[in-house]
Parts: sequence; structure tokens; C-alpha cells
Amino acid sequence: MHWWTETGQGEFDLRFIRDKQKRKVDFLITRDQKPWILVEVKSNEKADLSASLSYFQQQTRAEHAFQLAMDAGFIERNCFEHHAPIIVPTRTLLAQLV
Repeated sequence: MHWWTETGQGEFDLRFIRDKQKRKVDFLITRDQKPWILVEVKSNEKADLSASLSYFQQQTRAEHAFQLAMDAGFIERNCFEHHAPIIVPTRTLLAQLV
């Protein structure tokens, strides 16, 4: 977040999101004070896509929603081409952030 902000790409912040029904998403990245990316982290790539990820994307209108799979290997895929929630390897998304 600091790098993006310091390089003039906008004002970025990292948050956590949860509601009274105990739905949660691990990370919400805001860009210029608007929801931009939702990130849910799972240890296993075989985990089902989080229903909370879809729910909060609809509520916040975040442009992207990713479920990261910690155990998955890197793949050639542009994560930011997708706007619907998808499961991606952690290494793949992290390689595209900078």
C-alpha cells in the first residue's frame, strides 16, 4: 500500500471487513478511499470459493475479489483481468502487485 501511494498511483489503505452475521474477508484494499480489492486467504487450493468474498464484493462493489491458495504453485495468469471472485495461487497474485 505504501509503495503504490508513494509512487503516486493513488491513496491506498489495507483493512479488514466483517459484519454482524460474522461474515468476513481477510483483507480489503482501498484505492482513493473506495473498495478496490478483496482478498481471502486459504491454506489449501481445494477449499471452496468463499461465499463471504462474493457477498462483500456485491456490498462494496470492489473491482476485484481474490481467494488466495497458499499451497498452489505459480501460474501464468493475469489476475486483474477478472472481476468476479476467483481462486488464484498466492505467488501469482503477489507477483503482480508491484
